[in-house]
Amino acid sequence: MRVTMRSVLLVVGSVVALMVTLHLGQQVLECQQVLSERRHRLMRPENEELVMMDSNHVEYRYSKEMPLIFIGGVPRSGTTLMRAMLDAHPEVRCGEETRIIPRVLAMRQAWSKSGREKMRLDEAGVTDQVLDAAMQAFILEVIAKHGEPARYLCNKDPFTLKSSVYLSRLFPNSKFLLMVRDGRASVHSMITRKVTIAGFDLNSYRDCLTKWNKAIEVMYSQCLEIGRSRCLPVYYEQLVLHPEQSMHAIMKFLDISWSDTVLHHEELIGKPGGVSLSKIERSTDQVIKPVNMEALSKWIGHIPGDVLQDMAHIAPMLARLGYDPYANPPNYGHPDPLVVNNTHRVLKGDYKTPANLKGHLQVTQNTSSSH
Repeated sequence: MRVTMRSVLLVVGSVVALMVTLHLGQQVLECQQVLSERRHRLMRPENEELVMMDSNHVEYRYSKEMPLIFIGGVPRSGTTLMRAMLDAHPEVRCGEETRIIPRVLAMRQAWSKSGREKMRLDEAGVTDQVLDAAMQAFILEVIAKHGEPARYLCNKDPFTLKSSVYLSRLFPNSKFLLMVRDGRASVHSMITRKVTIAGFDLNSYRDCLTKWNKAIEVMYSQCLEIGRSRCLPVYYEQLVLHPEQSMHAIMKFLDISWSDTVLHHEELIGKPGGVSLSKIERSTDQVIKPVNMEALSKWIGHIPGDVLQDMAHIAPMLARLGYDPYANPPNYGHPDPLVVNNTHRVLKGDYKTPANLKGHLQVTQNTSSSH
């Protein structure tokens, strides 16, 4: 009887031990599953969507596959006008310059160019794939969240287009608008309005034209490399002289339905769903006006004679882009009647300054009257 009881106790003990072991094993598996799910959430898979809600509770979903629009060019080439005209479209939101995106892109480029730094990053597991995924997430987050949500989002940071090829890989359905302007006009504008640009000597037309040539050459070459199906050069002069024809071509390129509002951006400044302008960007005092010819030829008569004589050598991109380096004044073409009327209105001061910009713009106009 004693032996039998001992046997029973051993069996019962074995069963209990087995049950405890199975229970512990199950707990471990459940714990591992929870940790795995938590890690999965923290890692944010590359195809995860960014979800935003507008004031009317309409949901928008953004991802790296969306058709982002990037606007760029050498500063003082009409990038702000271009984005303001697009911003006037009810389904598009560009917003102010982020300033941070071109800086992050420049850092990423520097890491790639330095063989020693790239080797160290690879050794640490920070591979190109890791960096690209981080860049995608960062850029998309900044573009999406620095303004109101919309069906189409665009970014306007002039020097961003120095990284067009790289961005075209990060965002495979993105498109690019490269603003092209007569370099003589761009340089005169940056010098007279004292627009500080890294590396540009604002005391020298020769130096600024040389730097303009280098910058536009990089952007134009990358635009050609991406291809005309994804990168469209937009000539500032033609946008100003023929806004309707130019905007129809641009909207067709972007595959966005037409809206007449893009021809009257000045009427939507500061309005809900309209055009938001920065109080500190140097172009703000100009884009509050309707599209006009006021700034087209202000550079004539201001560039030193020795620079004009050497223009073809200083800025060979002028001829490559279709400008006559020795035409002074140049013939940009004849304006549409709408533009003629707008220009007369501007010269008479017949336009409204948004109330939230009046104090700032008065100072800007008094200190920087030339474009």
